[in-house]
Amino acid sequence: MRHTLAISAMLVSLTLAACTQSPVSPQSQQPPAPPSELERFYAQDLRFGACAGYATTAADEAAIASNPNFRCGRLEVPLDYHDPTGRTARIAVMKAPARGEPLGSLLLNPGGPGGPGVGMAASTSTALLDSPVTEKFDLIGFDPRGVGASTPAIDCLTDEELDNGGPDVFPSASVGGKWTEHDTRTLVERCAERSGGEDVLTHVGTRDAARDMDVLRAALGDEKLSFLGQSYGTRLGAVYAEMFPRNVRAMVLDGAVDPRLGTAERRISQFTSFQRAFDAMATDCATRPECPLGTDPVAAAVNLQKVISPLIDQPIPAGAGRQLTYNLAIGGVIVGLYDSAAWPAITRAITEVGTGRGDIFLALNDVFAQRTPDGRWPNFNEALYAINCMDEQRHTPEQETELRREIHRVAPFMNPGRGADGARDGCESWSAAPTLDYPYATDIEGLPATLTISITGDPTTPYEGGISLANALGGSMLTVEGERHTIASAGTSRCVDDIVAAYLIDLETPPVQARCAV
Repeated sequence: MRHTLAISAMLVSLTLAACTQSPVSPQSQQPPAPPSELERFYAQDLRFGACAGYATTAADEAAIASNPNFRCGRLEVPLDYHDPTGRTARIAVMKAPARGEPLGSLLLNPGGPGGPGVGMAASTSTALLDSPVTEKFDLIGFDPRGVGASTPAIDCLTDEELDNGGPDVFPSASVGGKWTEHDTRTLVERCAERSGGEDVLTHVGTRDAARDMDVLRAALGDEKLSFLGQSYGTRLGAVYAEMFPRNVRAMVLDGAVDPRLGTAERRISQFTSFQRAFDAMATDCATRPECPLGTDPVAAAVNLQKVISPLIDQPIPAGAGRQLTYNLAIGGVIVGLYDSAAWPAITRAITEVGTGRGDIFLALNDVFAQRTPDGRWPNFNEALYAINCMDEQRHTPEQETELRREIHRVAPFMNPGRGADGARDGCESWSAAPTLDYPYATDIEGLPATLTISITGDPTTPYEGGISLANALGGSMLTVEGERHTIASAGTSRCVDDIVAAYLIDLETPPVQARCAV
């Protein structure tokens, strides 16, 4: 469920056809008053000023610096909503002011979990420069609690440690390798020590982030929430809708996470979809000269593993003094599968591994994780790990091993042929139980019409998940035919942009069976 803003600059523009839309009447119930013990947070004066120090990635820094009208501030929220007089957290917020008279604020979330959202307001304001959305709404990007420039932020490892291991150091993020109880316990202890205590780790889940969104809505002066969430952001939006249905004005959910699937079922569905994308890439590659996957797409997964599985025992040089491991190679393949425009980068990277170098795969991972050229890592992977520990169902080593075995079955391009032993839930030593139940966001009363967007060839949030989310929320759905992950904030589709603008501004939902096509 990672966001894709970091790799968008690598990908070619996509063109979609125009669609039509039809109106629906909004609901007009008044939001309930917040509990009295939280009133000081809801009534706070959120002051905006210069944005120096708010960017935690090079891409966000460039995007924020592109417009002197962008303003930033910090929202104060309880670290523990059950103890509002105790320790507090500060949420980093950025505003890209509307080009005209604003209808209100549009809160944005790019996904992850763990993706910093401050820069999304800047990048979306540029991508949708001529859209009615940027004319009618103040775009509000925010780094969810524990993420990016918000404080306290999740911090588990040094930049050097991340350089030496990358995603390999997080058991729950790893697609291979062997882990012990000591490994998982030590990682949690490091995260607690460097992040400011166990109470920080136990209050970074989606339910706490949704509560922060409601405080932010009120502090911005909006009676009701308008929201655009992508990938994991659809989970955040759906949980908000479940908790605060009468506080919702409009909600665009792009690249939907299925709220009805538990952790294991969703991961199997996700890797099944990645295999479908890999097969499509292999079919395309087979038509081209010197395809490193061969001329028979059926054999492509085996041919991939012949090239990269030796990295399990012997990593190869990559970048300046770094190495490409097996997990990083598979991670690079997955990153490239997010958009069909990046498929050529995957095939070039596979060819390069055959020469004994891993620079391209390492670069794909670095760009996706938003590591800076000078070696600074944002806390994306660390926050993803921590937030998932508070959201996802826990597994025993036996269950995790069986899950890895099933992933190898449905996604053979992920299978190095060495069995599934050594898999563990990286959250097994977490000091608090998850706060998200499955299914979530069901049987909601008082929720106005929502808009879910799902792409037929989405490799990481499968198309069927969009159908499930739209049905759970009782909202409308837009189908987009194509091979990519999320589209609503990219400004590359007139069809999608027009439907989203009509919905956000006039609350007009598209007709049943509405489609756009890449």
